[in-house]
Amino acid sequence: MVNTQERTAGSGTTRGAAEPPVLRVEKLEVTYYTDAGRAKALDDVSFTLQAGQKLGMVGESGSGKSTLALAMMRMIKAPGRIEGGKVFVGEVELMGLNDEEMRKSRLSRIAYIPQGAMNSLNPVLRIGAQLVDAIKSHRSGDSKAEIEQRCVHALKSVDLDARVFRMFPHELSGGMKQRVCIAIGILLEPQVIIADEPTSALDVVTQRQVMETIDRVKDQINAAVILIGHDMGLMAQFVDRVAVMYSGRLVEVSTVREMFTDPKHPYAKALISSLPNLDNKGVFQGIPGLAPSLLRLPFGCAFHPRCSQVMEVCKSKRPLTRNLQSGRLVTCHLFDQEA
Repeated sequence: MVNTQERTAGSGTTRGAAEPPVLRVEKLEVTYYTDAGRAKALDDVSFTLQAGQKLGMVGESGSGKSTLALAMMRMIKAPGRIEGGKVFVGEVELMGLNDEEMRKSRLSRIAYIPQGAMNSLNPVLRIGAQLVDAIKSHRSGDSKAEIEQRCVHALKSVDLDARVFRMFPHELSGGMKQRVCIAIGILLEPQVIIADEPTSALDVVTQRQVMETIDRVKDQINAAVILIGHDMGLMAQFVDRVAVMYSGRLVEVSTVREMFTDPKHPYAKALISSLPNLDNKGVFQGIPGLAPSLLRLPFGCAFHPRCSQVMEVCKSKRPLTRNLQSGRLVTCHLFDQEA
């Protein structure tokens, strides 16, 4: 698990080990049962997150990032199945709740900002009606005036005018729709916010505005944020820690500065090396090979067919996740002795 005795990137403050994490994921496993076979999309995923921290979740498409988000929300649909593990938000273990208790926990304890804002809002309902529905499903005792006031406050907190409350989704730009999704996510001030590629369909100016909005509302409610995405530049600017996923496993978790200056896992190194830079203009370095099918994972380490530092043990023995002396998590045989 992530060591809580650390310096938060950009803040310069030290979090004491006595401070309990707001989010604790333990040995989470998800399997998809298909006609072609059994695919393990999440394999023994564990990490923790403090209140106010931002964790970036990166990796190639199909590595399990969105599956992790949906599993934490308990929104995995058939043929997928959560096979094991626990998710704690504060002292509440989400996997042990019944369906009604879990429904109440969504938005109030843990919120999910979806990837496609264009498809996430009901096109025939006004924005206000969709915000009101979210509150009414959790707080039936509030008056109409109180509910509307809370909705307008949420819209204003994401830099949207109160008039948006009366508008339909088709009257809004892509960036405004994404901000509405953020407003819905923070309506009940959850402890954990999961943002699944919230800027993927936006231009670069709007991307920055949306990320600054998430950053600001995170500070307002002191929530922990998990940012899922492929844009490493965006991660470098906005998160405190980076978690790298490969074939359903976390292969490295470290601070954002450590990840970009001294990545440890060979896959993390390859990801960072593939980023364009000013020193080598026009030279692009890719990662050889393709990510393996989850239906036919190679023996041992799943990354070994593409790894530049592969050893014999990598081909037969699956590596364990090691907590290095620096507090970083690495799942690689290269660090067995150091751990």
